[in-house]
Amino acid sequence: MAITLEGNGFEAETETDADGRWSIGVPEKATYTVTLDEDTLPDGVVVSEGSATRDAEFGLTKNASVNFFLGEGVRTTVSFFDQFVQRAINGLNFGLLLALAAIGLSLIFGTTGLSNFAHAEMVTFGALMVLTFGVNFAWPLWAAIGIALLLSAALGWGLDAVIWKPLRKRGVGLVQLMIVSIGLSLAMRYTYQFFYGGSTSQLPGATLPADIRFGAVALSWIDIASMGVSVVVLMAVGYFLLRTRIGKATRAVSDNPSLAAASGIDVDRVIRIVWVLGAVLAGLAGILWAYFRPGVSWDMGFQILLLIFAAVTLGGLGTAFGALVGSIIVGLFVELSTLWLPSDMKYVGALVILILVLLFRPQGILGRRERIG
Repeated sequence: MAITLEGNGFEAETETDADGRWSIGVPEKATYTVTLDEDTLPDGVVVSEGSATRDAEFGLTKNASVNFFLGEGVRTTVSFFDQFVQRAINGLNFGLLLALAAIGLSLIFGTTGLSNFAHAEMVTFGALMVLTFGVNFAWPLWAAIGIALLLSAALGWGLDAVIWKPLRKRGVGLVQLMIVSIGLSLAMRYTYQFFYGGSTSQLPGATLPADIRFGAVALSWIDIASMGVSVVVLMAVGYFLLRTRIGKATRAVSDNPSLAAASGIDVDRVIRIVWVLGAVLAGLAGILWAYFRPGVSWDMGFQILLLIFAAVTLGGLGTAFGALVGSIIVGLFVELSTLWLPSDMKYVGALVILILVLLFRPQGILGRRERIG
C-alpha cells in the first residue's frame, strides 16, 4: 500500500511492508498530511469513509503514530458525470459569491477609475465581524450578520471620507492611488492578523453535512442559502443600477463625470454611495466565502483577490453585469478544472482562461463604452 506525506514544503512517499507497517522521517516539527492511496489496497479491503487522509503533528517526540483502520467491504466510485454535475453546482455557488465582490470592485472602478487592491480586506472584514459577534460574543447569527454588513458599510464610507476623497480632491493620479490601495491592503491585512491571529476559525453552522440530495448533487442548507442570498442580492443590484435615480446617476458618472456634474449630479455623493454599496457587497461575499471554504482567516480575502480581478477583467472593466458573467465563468472553471488538474492548480487555470479570452477580445466579454451596466 502506498503512503504519501506532505506539508511545510516537504513531501515524501513510502510503501507499507507485508504487515502493513510504514515509516517516514520528517525534517522538522510541523503538522503534515498523511494520505493512504486507496487504489493500492488489496481487493475486498477498504478504509472507512473520509479517513484515507489524516493530519498528524510530527516532531514533538521522536516518533509519532498514524493508523489507518481497514476492513472488508466494497469500494464505491462516483461516475465522471456525477462528479461533473456536483462540481458544476459548487462552481455556480462559488461564482455567485465571487460576483458579489467583483461587482463591488467593478462599481468602484467604473466611477473612480481606481483598481482597489484593498477590496480583498473588505471581503475579509465581513467574515471577521461575523466571527467577532457570532462566535466571540455569542450573539445570534442573524444579528451578527446584520451588524457585520452595517460595519462593512461604515468601513466603505470611512475609507472614502478619510482617504480616497481627499486624494481625489488633490488630483492624485490613478497609479499613485493604486499604490496607496496596495499599502492600505497590507496594513489592513496584517492588522487583522495582529488581532485575530494566524489560525482559521469556523462560523456557526459552517460544518453542516451535505445531506440534501438532488440526484447526483449533494448540498447542505448553507449551500442552498448561499446561492439563494446571492441571487436575490444580485437581482437587487441590477434593479438599483437600471431602475433607480441613484443607479442611473452612477452610470452617468461612470460614463462622463464632468458631464454628469454639469447636469446637476453630485458626483462626490454618487461615489460615496458606490463605496458604501461596494463595501457591503464585499462584506457579504466574505461571509459566504467563509462558509464555502469553510473557515475565517486573516488573509481569506487575499486568497481570492486575483480571481476577483480576473472576473472583472474577463467580463469587461467597469461593467457590473460583465463582472457577474466573468465571475460565473471563473467559478465554474475553478471547480470543474479539478476533474483534470490537481486542486493546487485550479486558480492558475482560471487566470489562463482570462489571458486567452483577452487575446481575442481585449475589452472583455461585455466590455463597451459604458463602464457600468
